[in-house]
Amino acid sequence: MSIVDSISPVNSGPPRHVHDAEDEAFVILTGTCEFWLDGDQFTRSAGETVFIPRGTEHTFRIIGDVPCRHLVILTPGGFEAFFYEMARQNCRIPDDMDAVVQAAAQVKMRFTGPPLAG
Repeated sequence: MSIVDSISPVNSGPPRHVHDAEDEAFVILTGTCEFWLDGDQFTRSAGETVFIPRGTEHTFRIIGDVPCRHLVILTPGGFEAFFYEMARQNCRIPDDMDAVVQAAAQVKMRFTGPPLAG
Protein backbone atom coordinates (compact mmCIF):
# COMPACT_ATOMS: atom_id res chain seq x y z
CA MET A 1 0.00 0.00 0.00
CA SER A 2 1.14 3.53 -0.77
CA ILE A 3 -0.23 6.48 1.20
CA VAL A 4 0.77 9.92 -0.05
CA ASP A 5 -0.11 13.16 1.74
CA SER A 6 -0.51 15.71 -1.06
CA ILE A 7 -1.22 19.44 -1.22
CA SER A 8 -2.39 20.57 -4.66
CA PRO A 9 -2.87 24.21 -5.71
CA VAL A 10 -6.14 25.56 -7.09
CA ASN A 11 -6.71 24.69 -10.79
CA SER A 12 -4.11 21.92 -10.73
CA GLY A 13 -4.70 18.33 -11.74
CA PRO A 14 -3.23 15.63 -13.97
CA PRO A 15 -4.27 14.66 -17.48
CA ARG A 16 -6.89 11.91 -17.69
CA HIS A 17 -5.22 8.58 -16.95
CA VAL A 18 -5.57 4.92 -15.97
CA HIS A 19 -3.77 2.92 -13.28
CA ASP A 20 -3.56 -0.61 -14.63
CA ALA A 21 -2.01 -2.09 -11.46
CA GLU A 22 -3.56 -0.25 -8.47
CA ASP A 23 -6.87 0.72 -6.94
CA GLU A 24 -6.81 4.35 -5.79
CA ALA A 25 -8.66 6.23 -3.07
CA PHE A 26 -8.68 9.95 -2.28
CA VAL A 27 -9.45 11.23 1.19
CA ILE A 28 -10.06 14.97 1.00
CA LEU A 29 -8.69 16.75 4.10
CA THR A 30 -9.06 20.42 3.04
CA GLY A 31 -10.41 22.25 0.01
CA THR A 32 -12.55 20.95 -2.83
CA CYS A 33 -11.69 18.65 -5.68
CA GLU A 34 -13.63 18.05 -8.89
CA PHE A 35 -13.34 14.50 -10.24
CA TRP A 36 -13.99 12.95 -13.63
CA LEU A 37 -14.39 9.20 -13.27
CA ASP A 38 -15.25 7.06 -16.28
CA GLY A 39 -17.48 9.79 -17.76
CA ASP A 40 -19.10 11.01 -14.51
CA GLN A 41 -18.15 14.40 -13.07
CA PHE A 42 -18.62 15.28 -9.37
CA THR A 43 -17.00 17.18 -6.49
CA ARG A 44 -15.75 16.13 -3.08
CA SER A 45 -14.79 18.35 -0.14
CA ALA A 46 -13.11 17.94 3.24
CA GLY A 47 -14.22 14.76 4.98
CA GLU A 48 -15.29 12.99 1.78
CA THR A 49 -13.63 10.19 -0.19
CA VAL A 50 -13.49 8.80 -3.71
CA PHE A 51 -12.62 5.23 -4.70
CA ILE A 52 -11.20 4.56 -8.19
CA PRO A 53 -10.88 0.89 -9.18
CA ARG A 54 -7.80 -0.06 -11.20
CA GLY A 55 -8.36 0.15 -14.93
CA THR A 56 -10.81 3.07 -14.59
CA GLU A 57 -10.13 6.24 -16.58
CA HIS A 58 -10.11 9.30 -14.32
CA THR A 59 -8.70 12.71 -13.46
CA PHE A 60 -9.25 15.50 -10.96
CA ARG A 61 -8.87 19.26 -10.60
CA ILE A 62 -8.69 21.43 -7.52
CA ILE A 63 -11.49 24.01 -7.47
CA GLY A 64 -12.45 26.85 -5.15
CA ASP A 65 -10.07 29.38 -3.67
CA VAL A 66 -7.85 27.27 -1.38
CA PRO A 67 -5.41 24.44 -2.06
CA CYS A 68 -6.61 20.90 -1.49
CA ARG A 69 -4.83 18.61 0.93
CA HIS A 70 -5.68 14.99 0.29
CA LEU A 71 -4.41 11.53 1.02
CA VAL A 72 -3.88 9.35 -2.04
CA ILE A 73 -4.03 5.67 -1.10
CA LEU A 74 -2.98 3.09 -3.69
CA THR A 75 -3.10 -0.69 -3.35
CA PRO A 76 -0.99 -2.65 -3.84
CA GLY A 77 2.11 -0.59 -3.01
CA GLY A 78 4.80 0.45 -5.44
CA PHE A 79 3.22 3.50 -7.07
CA GLU A 80 5.17 5.74 -4.69
CA ALA A 81 8.08 5.18 -7.11
CA PHE A 82 6.27 7.46 -9.58
CA PHE A 83 6.03 10.30 -7.05
CA TYR A 84 9.67 9.77 -6.08
CA GLU A 85 10.76 10.01 -9.71
CA MET A 86 8.68 13.17 -10.29
CA ALA A 87 10.34 14.81 -7.27
CA ARG A 88 13.82 13.57 -8.19
CA GLN A 89 13.56 15.09 -11.68
CA ASN A 90 11.57 18.14 -10.45
CA CYS A 91 8.94 17.36 -13.13
CA ARG A 92 6.02 19.66 -13.79
CA ILE A 93 2.84 18.88 -15.72
CA PRO A 94 2.49 19.85 -18.56
CA ASP A 95 6.02 21.22 -19.05
CA ASP A 96 7.86 17.91 -18.55
CA MET A 97 5.33 15.46 -20.01
CA ASP A 98 7.94 13.34 -21.81
CA ALA A 99 9.63 12.50 -18.49
CA VAL A 100 6.26 12.12 -16.74
CA VAL A 101 5.04 9.64 -19.38
CA GLN A 102 8.26 7.61 -19.07
CA ALA A 103 7.96 7.42 -15.27
CA ALA A 104 4.26 6.57 -15.53
CA ALA A 105 4.98 3.64 -17.83
CA GLN A 106 7.27 2.15 -15.16
CA VAL A 107 4.31 1.89 -12.75
CA LYS A 108 1.74 0.81 -15.38
CA MET A 109 -0.04 4.16 -15.57
CA ARG A 110 -1.03 5.56 -18.94
CA PHE A 111 -2.38 8.94 -19.95
CA THR A 112 -5.60 8.87 -21.98
CA GLY A 113 -6.74 12.47 -22.40
CA PRO A 114 -6.55 16.08 -21.28
CA PRO A 115 -6.89 17.45 -17.76
CA LEU A 116 -10.20 18.94 -16.66
CA ALA A 117 -10.68 22.43 -18.04
CA GLY A 118 -11.20 25.33 -15.66
